[in-house]
Amino acid sequence: MIDVPTARMSDDGILKTTAAIQSRTNSYALTYQATPWFETTFRYTGFNDFFTWDRNYEVKLRLWPELQHIPQVAIGIRDLVGTGIYGSEYIVASKQFGKLDLTLGVGWGRLSGEGDFSNPFSLLSDRFDQRAEVKPGYEGTGSFQPGQWFSGERAGFFGGLNYKLSSAPISFIAEYNPDQYLWDSAQGAPKPISSLSAAIKWDIDPRLSVKLSRQHNQEWGIELSAMLDTKSSSPKPYPSIYKSSLDMVPSELPKGINQNFWYDKLLYDVERSGLLLIEATIDDTKRTATIVMGNMFYPIWMDAVESMIKLLDLHLPTKVSIFNIIIEEEGHRLNSISLRRPSLTYGKNNLLIEHDIKVYPAKPLKLIQHKTSFVQKKVVFDVNLANRVQLFDPDDPARYQIYAKIAISMMLPKNWVISGAYDRNIFSNFDQSARQSNSVLKKVRSDIIKYLTQGASGLDSLFIQKRGNVKSDVLYRVFGGVLESMYSGIGGEVLYQPFRSRVAFGASAAWVQQRDFDKSFKHLDYDVATAFASLYWATPFHNFDAAIHVGKYLAKDIGATFEVRRTFDNGWMIGAWATKTNVSSQDFGEGSFDKGLFFKIPFNGFLGTRSRSSYVTRIRPVQRDGGQYLEDFTGRIWWDVRSARYDAFSY
Repeated sequence: MIDVPTARMSDDGILKTTAAIQSRTNSYALTYQATPWFETTFRYTGFNDFFTWDRNYEVKLRLWPELQHIPQVAIGIRDLVGTGIYGSEYIVASKQFGKLDLTLGVGWGRLSGEGDFSNPFSLLSDRFDQRAEVKPGYEGTGSFQPGQWFSGERAGFFGGLNYKLSSAPISFIAEYNPDQYLWDSAQGAPKPISSLSAAIKWDIDPRLSVKLSRQHNQEWGIELSAMLDTKSSSPKPYPSIYKSSLDMVPSELPKGINQNFWYDKLLYDVERSGLLLIEATIDDTKRTATIVMGNMFYPIWMDAVESMIKLLDLHLPTKVSIFNIIIEEEGHRLNSISLRRPSLTYGKNNLLIEHDIKVYPAKPLKLIQHKTSFVQKKVVFDVNLANRVQLFDPDDPARYQIYAKIAISMMLPKNWVISGAYDRNIFSNFDQSARQSNSVLKKVRSDIIKYLTQGASGLDSLFIQKRGNVKSDVLYRVFGGVLESMYSGIGGEVLYQPFRSRVAFGASAAWVQQRDFDKSFKHLDYDVATAFASLYWATPFHNFDAAIHVGKYLAKDIGATFEVRRTFDNGWMIGAWATKTNVSSQDFGEGSFDKGLFFKIPFNGFLGTRSRSSYVTRIRPVQRDGGQYLEDFTGRIWWDVRSARYDAFSY
C-alpha cells in the first residue's frame, strides 16, 4: 500500500524497481515475482536524520488466491537477511469489492506497533515470548535469525484500503500502520504522531506509476515504480533472407561461393539467417545428411533448428531423406536431432511426423566431408562503451565507472581461442570511496576499490581457452592467462551430463595468483589453489535450476555455495546465491556470509538488435573476502549450455 504489505502479488516474472523519497528515509527496492505465489524483495534504505544505509531482504508467500467469498492470504518476513532494523513478520488478507480493495493483517516486530493482543504463538512455545532488541551498529549482522520470527510479547493489526477510479488511472489509498519507529527514534529521528497515512497513485501506464503520500500526518513522500516483464517473449529474429542464393546469379554472390556446390550456397544462406554451419556429411547408403550447427541470433534453440531444417530442405541433394542435426553450443556438442525430410512428409499426419522426430546424444562424425573454416571470423575486434556499477555501498547508494572497452577474440587451431580485453577509463567516482575493509581474512576481493582506482585503465583479461567433449555426455574446458581484473592463473572444468537426466555433476580447479592493483602484468605475493565439486539439478518447476558447489575458496576457506536461477525463453535469467564457509560470522565481517542476486539481461530485440549477447551482473549487499571464487571460471559449463539441454528439444 504505502508502507504496510498486502496479500496482492504481481504477475509471474515481473521485475519491479521502486524509489521512495520522504523526509525520514530514502528507500530503493528491487522486487521480483519469482513464481506466481512467491515474491522476493531486496531493499536499500538511507536514513536522512542520521546518515547511514540499511540493506535487507523480504519474502512473501501466497497461501491461497482470492475466491468468491474468501480473501487472498499471504505470509511474509521482512528483513529475512539483514540488520534486523526492519525486522517484522506478518499474515495478511486482501479482498476485492468492485473498485475497492481491502487489506487487514496481523504483524509482529515493527508491524505490531505497541501491540493489540498477546502473541498467539506463545501458546505453542515459550520461545515466542521474547524478541531481541535491535541495537545500533552493523557488526555481525546479515545472518538468518529464525528464532526472532513471529516472536514478541504482543502482536498487532495493520491494514488499509485502495479505491481505484473507473474514469481515470487514479487510486486513493489509506492505511493504518502501527509502526512506532523505535529504532529510528533511538537514533534521534522523530516518532510518528499518527498511525494513519494516505496517498494518491497515478498509473502512468501499466509499467510505470507514481505515488504521492502524506504519512503519519507529519511528512510527505513520493514514490516512483517501474515494472519489466522478464517472462514476455522478445521479438523473434526472423531470417534476413529475402532472396535465396538459389535465385541469385553468380554476380550477386560473394566471391568464393560456388553456385554449383550445395554446401557453399547452404553456408551463405545459413549465415545470413543468424546460424552457423560447422560441418556436414552425406551418407549415400543411408540417404542421411549429418549437419553440425551453431546459433548466433535465436534465443530459443528450437527456432534456430526450425530455420536450419527449412534451409537444409531447400539446399541438400534430393537423394537425402533423413536429416541428423547436431547441436553445438559454446564449443560443446550436446544433442542430435533426427527427422525425416519435411518435403517428403507433405500431406501426412502431423502427429505421426512429430513422433518420428528423435533426440539422441551427439556423437562425433567418423568422416567429415565438409567443414567451414570461418576465415573471416578468425580474429574479431570489438570496441564499445562499458560501465561498472557498485550498488548499495553502506556509505553511498551507487558508484560507477564509464570506460572504453577494447576486446579481441582469436581462433587458433584445434579449437583453441585467445580472448582479451583492455579498459580505458573515461569517468569514474570510485576514488571517492573512503570505506576501508577490516577483514581478518586475506583480502582476496575486498580490495576491489584499489583495482578500480589504481587500475581504472589497464588490461582486464588475456587468456587462452579450449572447450569440447570427451564423450557425448562429458564436457570440458581448460584455460590459462590473465583471467580477470584481480587474478591470473590456469585451470579447468569438467561436466558429466547424463543424457535425458535432470541431474549433472561437475568439478573445477584452478591455481591463481593475485594481480597488482594497476592491472599490469605484475602480481602480488599471494597465490592459492581452489577446487570445487558441483551438483546441478534442472528442476521441473517454472524453469528453476539449482546448483551446489563444495570446495576451497580464494581466501583458503572451505564451504559451499548454493545458487538458484530461473531462465525464460526470451533469454532472461534471474537468480540468487548464498555461500557459507568455515569462516565465522565475526571473522567474515559485515554481512555474516556472502550472498546476492544474479541477472542476465538479453540484448535481443533491444533497439532492433538481433543477438544472443547479454548483460550479466551480480549484486551483492556488501563485498567481503569469505566465500569468494572465480565467478567466470567456476561451475560455468552447465549454465553456459543451459539453453541447449535435452529438455529444450523435448515436450
